Amino acid sequence: MKNTWKAYRSPIILLLAIIAGSIIGSTMGKDAAVLKPFGDLFLNVMFMIVVPLVFFSISSSVASMAGTKRFGKIISSMMIVFLFTGTVAAIISMTGIKIFPPSEGVKIDLVKPDSTGEEVSIGDQLVSTVTVPDFVDLLSRANMLALILFSVLLGLATSKVGEKAKPLANFLSAGSEVTLQMVKYVMYYAPIGLGAYFAALVGEFGPTLLGSYFKAVLFYYPFSIIYFFGFFTLYAFMAHGKLGIRVFWKNMLSPSVTSLATCSSAASIPVNLEATKKMGVPYDISETTIPLGATLHKDGSVIGGVLKITFLFGIFGMDFSGINTYLLVGGVALLVGMVMGAIPQGGLIAEMLILSLFGFPPEALPIIAAISAIIDPPATLLNATGDNVASMMTARLVEGKNWLLKKTGSLTEQKGA
Repeated sequence: MKNTWKAYRSPIILLLAIIAGSIIGSTMGKDAAVLKPFGDLFLNVMFMIVVPLVFFSISSSVASMAGTKRFGKIISSMMIVFLFTGTVAAIISMTGIKIFPPSEGVKIDLVKPDSTGEEVSIGDQLVSTVTVPDFVDLLSRANMLALILFSVLLGLATSKVGEKAKPLANFLSAGSEVTLQMVKYVMYYAPIGLGAYFAALVGEFGPTLLGSYFKAVLFYYPFSIIYFFGFFTLYAFMAHGKLGIRVFWKNMLSPSVTSLATCSSAASIPVNLEATKKMGVPYDISETTIPLGATLHKDGSVIGGVLKITFLFGIFGMDFSGINTYLLVGGVALLVGMVMGAIPQGGLIAEMLILSLFGFPPEALPIIAAISAIIDPPATLLNATGDNVASMMTARLVEGKNWLLKKTGSLTEQKGA
């Protein structure tokens, strides 16, 4: 019971703070605006930290990829699997939200993202999105994609140089740990900041927003169950037919329980490694895909990212249609799933990324932060356990279609494959 409370303490406290703020806002009405500066303080501090946090976490993660056995083939196969399952998660979640939009009919009078101005070609838009003309421009959250690209390139170069770049790799790793610790400090104030902000929001716009959160829960929880049983079964079949399905589900109880109990992808790594060993995944493949998957492979967060983005689309009265919009939302959701830290409540970083890339105002952060707290348990379940089936699919690409039979050497099991 004590361990369960420790795992769920942060989302529960945040939810209680949001509920308390909503009650205060309903009671005080527009007078609750006096509490808004307490919420603004939290938002500004988080936005202040996000640039160094993204830089250090991504560059250090990429730099640490060197030194694994069969590094090139395993990493490339792993990334193909991660992108494939993430793309599937984005597509089916966008389809589900088109059918069941959680924020339909809710409007909040906040500043909308700019959609006016001169027509810009796709090429120019791409260039301006992923690059900046000067290094100093990277130090702004408005250019987050360019910062991510720079961080990846720096990490790859550090990894390639090897021993001579060891001091830089250590610096990047230390920077990642320090900035994550800074976020933990700021999160002590999060219940006050988010509670105060929700009091001001509900006081000004009424409690209609809260009904949309209930619809978001009705969408995400059943959808995550369908994805967990339906699509993980499909992925296991792709890894090694019927035998893959049997081996996968036979060893999934402990990883599933652990992810729900700890609410952390990082805490699930040891159990996942033990499960993939029993599944017959080669050691060097599991030792690569499971730890990296805890940071880079988060189907639950991809689905949550689509939900948050489209939720804001509905709140701001923006049109969620057209191939360009679908590609942009899906791409950003994939990015959200890859940049989130493997820690509880790491979604705040992804939410700031969403705001930066789509131009939503800072005031939108508490709105989608509440969604993170609500969907955290099933999202973690999909994030953590999805690494196991991803390691099986990676083994299929690296070892060939009979990788599991090579491991077991069982001719009788081959009949069931």
